[in-house]
Amino acid sequence: MTRPPVTPSDQSRQPSALAGAAAGVLAAAVAMGVAQLAAGLTVAQSSPVLAVGQAAIDLTPQPVKDFAISTFGVNDKNALLAGILVILAAFAAVIGVLAVRRLALGLAGLAVFACIGLAAALTRPTATPGYVVPTLVGAAAGAFALTRLVRAARGLGSPASRPTRGTRPVILEPPDLPASAAGGDDTAPVSSFTFLPNPDDPGPSGWPARRRFLTTSGLAVVSAAAGALIGRELITRHNVSAARAALRFPRPAVAAPPLPPGTDLNIPGLSSFITPNASFYRVDTALLLPEVDPATWQLRIHGMVQREVTLTFDELLRRPLVEDYITLTCVSDPVGGPYVGNAKWLGASLADLIRQARPLAGADQLLCTSVDGFTSGTPLQVVLDGRDALLTVAMNGQALPVEHGFPARMVVPGLYGYVSACKWVTDIEVTTFASAYAYWATRGWSQQAPIKTESRIDVPAGNATIPPGRTPVAGVAWAQHKGVAAVEVRVDRGPWQQARLAAVPDIDTWRQWAWEWDATPGTHLLEARTTDATGYTQTAVEAQPPPNGASGYPSTAVTVRKP
Repeated sequence: MTRPPVTPSDQSRQPSALAGAAAGVLAAAVAMGVAQLAAGLTVAQSSPVLAVGQAAIDLTPQPVKDFAISTFGVNDKNALLAGILVILAAFAAVIGVLAVRRLALGLAGLAVFACIGLAAALTRPTATPGYVVPTLVGAAAGAFALTRLVRAARGLGSPASRPTRGTRPVILEPPDLPASAAGGDDTAPVSSFTFLPNPDDPGPSGWPARRRFLTTSGLAVVSAAAGALIGRELITRHNVSAARAALRFPRPAVAAPPLPPGTDLNIPGLSSFITPNASFYRVDTALLLPEVDPATWQLRIHGMVQREVTLTFDELLRRPLVEDYITLTCVSDPVGGPYVGNAKWLGASLADLIRQARPLAGADQLLCTSVDGFTSGTPLQVVLDGRDALLTVAMNGQALPVEHGFPARMVVPGLYGYVSACKWVTDIEVTTFASAYAYWATRGWSQQAPIKTESRIDVPAGNATIPPGRTPVAGVAWAQHKGVAAVEVRVDRGPWQQARLAAVPDIDTWRQWAWEWDATPGTHLLEARTTDATGYTQTAVEAQPPPNGASGYPSTAVTVRKP
């Protein structure tokens, strides 16, 4: 009797690369989910995903940041996190493919993951030794999950149970033997048989191995999801919604002036004079909004001062409070962009607080630090020159929203936000521009950045199609702490036409404007420019936001249809 040949399908074979990649991605998901849970139980900012994201923000080259802001706008942080997760998934897939061939390689790749997370967590400005816990716990969970998943994946590569070398021969006995052989006739020819596999027989089922892999994968998915969701719930429980709702502010010692008639031109599509809190732009570096309890908040003023000042939130509210309308502008705002808004702020005089500390001669900068480690540098002289520079606690009659700096932030009229509007501020060091560089200054932006005289066209919207005839062209203009004196509009680079200006309560707010246009059929280019109260007229020279703000005429193209 002869045996069947051993075919290649009978050899021990590795599981597919797809199974390995799935194992790696699921193990990484478990690691991140468990790490999120550990961060929720300890310090939310110690989450390795958030730490890596914050490190990415800090280390990303400025041109890439500018591209992200211009492309994704206020969704730039979501785009960053999505990009990080895509990269992690790709790296995890490679780790899984290596692990099904040699588990040690996969575990080594996971260790690289952990080292990156540890480095990112420990280099955060507010890091403590406890920041390592979520990464280490997540890495341990990921290693366990990877080991189990790889073992299950290897089962998918087990050979089918076909005849193989080393099996004992089958002995045929009567009545299976031919009659001559059974009768013992030694002279009869010897019969031999070859067993061939039945082509219609698929062999033993691989379902048990697949079931084991699917079950292990399902457990990994559940573990990852449960860790992430519970961790998120624990983090959100630390929020300060109740503390915000319970706050009651005293009557301001200096109330905002009443809005004069005609502050709002009431033109559909035109930005309202007061920007609602929910619509106010948000630009910062925080992936996770700091949740600061006012009961534990403190502000420290130190450095080049005669006496150090420490202020609690209750002490802040007992100081004389000032209320004023102030327009904020982000330096990353392109010409005609959305990163500008006007609100009624309530806060204590920042100048009075700084004078209480008695700055030393030679000091020219306030290096302000947020609870998350972000820094901004504000010119000391600007704060002390008499404008309403405030340490604010309320916005449009409500406690500061968390995304806008609750419980306290700085607001200084006339300066771009990155040098004047530090949110979640907890530390002010009186120093010099020569000796200390704030966050954006170390990344190529100007240390001092007064807001440029600018304007924006809100109506008609860009690329709109409008009917012929009289139609309003309207927008807003700003020149904080100088005041808007005039706005002009032109069509197709023709002569400039004077626009009508809305009333304003003071020089620190934006100003609505409108011009009635007799629109004729065709495609037209509308442009605007502003002149401030010092006599300076907005320049036509185009510049990008870096390093100290964009410039140029705002413009919009519209099509006027035929009657």
